[in-house]
Amino acid sequence: MPQVMEFKLPDLGEGLTEAEIVRWLVAVGDVVAIDQPVVEVETAKAMVEVPCPYGGVVTARFGEEGEELPVGAPLITVAVGAETAPAGAVQAPAAEADGEGAANAPRPLIGYGSDHSRPARRRRVRPVTAAVSAPVAAPVPVPAAPVAPVAPVAPGGPVPVISPLVRKLARDNGVDLRALRGSGPEGLILRADVEAALRAPEPVAAPVAVAAQGERIPLKGLRGAVAEKLSRSRREIPEATCWVDADATELMAARAAMNAVDGPKISVLALLARICTAALARYPELNSTVDLAANEIVRLPAVHLGFAAQTERGLMVPVVRDAHTRSPESLSAEFARLTELARAGKLAPSDLTGGTFTLNNYGVFGVDGSTPIINHPEAAMLGVGRIIPKPWVYRGELAVRQVVQLSLTFDHRVCDGGAAGGFLRYVADCVENPAVLLRSL
Repeated sequence: MPQVMEFKLPDLGEGLTEAEIVRWLVAVGDVVAIDQPVVEVETAKAMVEVPCPYGGVVTARFGEEGEELPVGAPLITVAVGAETAPAGAVQAPAAEADGEGAANAPRPLIGYGSDHSRPARRRRVRPVTAAVSAPVAAPVPVPAAPVAPVAPVAPGGPVPVISPLVRKLARDNGVDLRALRGSGPEGLILRADVEAALRAPEPVAAPVAVAAQGERIPLKGLRGAVAEKLSRSRREIPEATCWVDADATELMAARAAMNAVDGPKISVLALLARICTAALARYPELNSTVDLAANEIVRLPAVHLGFAAQTERGLMVPVVRDAHTRSPESLSAEFARLTELARAGKLAPSDLTGGTFTLNNYGVFGVDGSTPIINHPEAAMLGVGRIIPKPWVYRGELAVRQVVQLSLTFDHRVCDGGAAGGFLRYVADCVENPAVLLRSL
């Protein structure tokens, strides 16, 4: 007999808490195979196709396209035949009380693996109510407290006022005598009652909150993740920025010479990345992070280089793993591969996490300089402006050279200005004279 299995939205990595449904890949009534993608979701980091660990017939879908679901919320239910039920599938609720938790654990999703960091949650078994229960005594009605009768107020009835002077005082000042409660005998309205009404402040209407006019864009998905990360960086990191202008003429000439021979083309970003990894080997304090819980600076052995990539979804920072072991040719190929995936929205969460240092080439936007915000929890970021012809003193004479502005924003907790300035000066020296880099290769 088939069993209906419920598949919930899994944790797609890096502690993500929700995902937005972009596109359903199956419909109710479709037959799905084990580990077949059933829905495409967008997290704060990437677009992901989610595979289902069950094979069978889809009986229900939860959530519409564009709806945001929290991790652990039901995605679909699948009717699985007894002979095709996957090993380790979650059993029907009637079997939950059997205590076979290991057999009922869902199989891991391909590409995500099992999450052993979370303790298993024990399901609570509700006690079964006995068929025959003890008679319950009927509740004893409690008599309501007597309420004094209230005499109806006749709209056209007489107003308890005797003095014509009181009537005139009220009429001249716009006081409604029917709204007053007299303090005289049997509720008679006196002159003092009218004067007290005149002295009473008029009730002020509560101000109505007026929403700001304009288009409202929810801070969610990628935009929300970027906002949270940048805000956290500014809250936690005491950053400082130093910058320098450098003559990049020799670097551009070296690149032209490299690309003149047969083989893959080398990008300027790849050359700058290779210079960065050499500089981080000299100044390892900038390839670190701060562990606030332990109150320690953690110097990281490997350089996982992030680089800023602008896409239609917004700013993304893919990470090149083990950049310190790569050649300019390898770096150039990896930059191209990750940029293409970023623009297609197909980066995996692992491609966007784990960076230790970021290279930000904002010169592609036609600007010279910037004071970038550090990509938390990293400790530094190198910014590169546009490379343009400028007047420059070269060998004692004024000449037109290819000039670039370099800026380094760093966490002042991990190093002082001497280390930051030394790092930036070494980068500038390599840009101006690429032969300097040969000493460390």
